[in-house]
Amino acid sequence: MTAKLRLLIIDPQVDFCDGPCNGALPVPGADADMMRLAAMVDRLSAHIDAIDVTLDSHHTVDIAHPAWWMDRSGQEPPPFTSITTADAEAGRWTPRNPAWRQRSLDYVRALEARGKYVLCIWPVHCLIGSPGHAVHPTLFAALQRWERQSMGSIDFVMKGGNKFTEHYSAVQAEVPDPADPSTQLNTALIDRVRESDMVLIAGEALSHCVKSTVTDIADQIGARHLRKLVFLEDCSSPVPGDQNEALGLAFAADLHTRGIRISRSA
Repeated sequence: MTAKLRLLIIDPQVDFCDGPCNGALPVPGADADMMRLAAMVDRLSAHIDAIDVTLDSHHTVDIAHPAWWMDRSGQEPPPFTSITTADAEAGRWTPRNPAWRQRSLDYVRALEARGKYVLCIWPVHCLIGSPGHAVHPTLFAALQRWERQSMGSIDFVMKGGNKFTEHYSAVQAEVPDPADPSTQLNTALIDRVRESDMVLIAGEALSHCVKSTVTDIADQIGARHLRKLVFLEDCSSPVPGDQNEALGLAFAADLHTRGIRISRSA
């Protein structure tokens, strides 16, 4: 759909929010990010033509959740454990379901070969159907007001439902599954961005899902469309930790290099 102004909100979910939301995987600053974003939606409501909202959507048993793996004594890995190819090959961590051993080993090898991330075991989060899967309540109320005023419908983009691969980017999974179209290139989302005059981008977390989604979009839409993208730097925060904050800084530098604009919600 052609839109003069499109808003792309990446994973604005309760489980990623700190503060009153008390999410399962809280990003410091996310609650304030979403409050600022909600205020902007209300202020610009009459000018926003379309809104896309991506939703991280997981099962309890997921390759990046503790229940998938066990050590030699049968214990699950604690959250934030990194599992490398060497770990999987040596059997330091193996899938609890023996039928998934080779596929899991192939996955960590493919992930490492792509050079973006080592497999990280996250706290169980954004379970489909759980309260943590929902959009931040203040932002959700603003989105509902926009729908009533515009008579439009928000495009919700679900990602992460395939338990065999991670899906940081809303454009494609980290390692796409040839048998599952939902993990492959989301051409519909790419086309919606390409056909818009301006796309404001916000969401969580800066170091992971925002970085991956925007990078994939920028790689796909073509150089002449990059100036359409406007990243709202005060509506996105990184996962804590020096390495993750460094990823966020590197992402901001990449935006400048590509010519993508950076602004603030006000």
